[in-house]
Amino acid sequence: MGCIGCSCSTGKDDAPGCRSNGGCATGGCNRHNTYDWITASGIRDAQPFDVVEVSFKNGSRKDFYKNPPYTRATTGDWVVVESQSGGFDVGKVSLSGELVRLQMKRKRVRSDARFSAVVRKAHERDIERLDEVRRQERDVMIRARVIARTLDLEMKIGDVEFQGDGRKCTFYYTADGRVDFRELIRSYAREFKVKIEMRQIGARQESARIGGLGNCGRELCCSTWLAEFKSVNTAAARYQNLAINQTKLSGMCGRLKCCLNYELDTYIDALEDFPDRAERFKTSAGLAILVKTDVFKRLMYYTYADNRGKFFPLHVDQVWEVLDMVKQGQAPGSLEDIQAMAPPSTEAEEEEPDFENVENVIELPFEKRKKKKKKRSKNRDRSQSAAAAVEKASQGGPQNTQQQNRRHEGHGNKPAAPKAKHNAPRPPAPEGKPEDKSGPADNANQSHNRGKNKFRGKGPKKK
Repeated sequence: MGCIGCSCSTGKDDAPGCRSNGGCATGGCNRHNTYDWITASGIRDAQPFDVVEVSFKNGSRKDFYKNPPYTRATTGDWVVVESQSGGFDVGKVSLSGELVRLQMKRKRVRSDARFSAVVRKAHERDIERLDEVRRQERDVMIRARVIARTLDLEMKIGDVEFQGDGRKCTFYYTADGRVDFRELIRSYAREFKVKIEMRQIGARQESARIGGLGNCGRELCCSTWLAEFKSVNTAAARYQNLAINQTKLSGMCGRLKCCLNYELDTYIDALEDFPDRAERFKTSAGLAILVKTDVFKRLMYYTYADNRGKFFPLHVDQVWEVLDMVKQGQAPGSLEDIQAMAPPSTEAEEEEPDFENVENVIELPFEKRKKKKKKRSKNRDRSQSAAAAVEKASQGGPQNTQQQNRRHEGHGNKPAAPKAKHNAPRPPAPEGKPEDKSGPADNANQSHNRGKNKFRGKGPKKK
């Protein structure tokens, strides 16, 4: 992505997705983007609310500001706002109107609190200035890490954010303990010549600001839509029968994955029917040990403590019966015998549908499908025709030549006379006929015309 302030930018000037070249109008490049459906639908608020939510650096930081009526700023506009530490900052209005009131209630922000004000809408020069300072952030972060390492400080600079006017720079860092960075601030102010602010964040907040791809192949939840972090412990993995493997259960931040909490409630509801103390029980064949549990198939896999080569899947109801037998002082048989016990049928009676059955009442017409004709390749047809012509010529060669000779002999019902030479004497003309004084060229033309007349069915008449 190549939008303004995007930390995931590839360094190119053009945005490959929405083609907005720096000002994403669709909101797809925003990390924690929100959809203002009221403004998008063109609905006016019955009770106008003069507070707007402004997003900075594509959603990495959001805050509420007073929006005076003369600014006429609405959702999607770039605005210049007052900074609490002095100066001005440039951001984008992400929410306005009644949805801001609900967002403040969700984040527990009082409506009568003191907010900074929106100064005006941002113009092209403000956007260009913001783009310039955003391009400097990566080089400043690399230089800041070098300075922190030279001072032997146990901290990591995770992200750098410049103010819109370029007068202030905020350094976000992570550290295990307290860090004395008084000398570091002096070095930063001397090096970068701006007002310095140091802000410590956690490992999860760092991953949310940097972004990345998780093991699932999608972008991190904390950098796209997850706004609140809830505590995650290993009990969530145990409820879901996951192996306690730190490398597989940890996310990009090095902490337990937030997605372990997504399906936890479903697993807890499904485990209510499972017995609590069924890890092991004695049978006549030996001690049975629980190996694993299939929550949704309602199966519990047991094996013998002495011989763990074979697993025996038992239904939950079968396990309940075995535990009742143990409480009564009866030793159950082997796992094979328990497996042969039929569990009670828990199939619920089929409820009659409350709608009329339309079977054999409405019949849809049969759809006739046209068969597609196979396209024959031209090269194949040409090769087949050429092969057929060669084969036909080779088989009927002598017969064709004989027929052609017969046709030539039958022309005029006389055999073809040999061609006369120019120097040979002419034979005398028969009596009663005038002498033909035409040359060989005239004879050739006459014979050619005769052939044409015969072909058209208008040959010379016989006497």
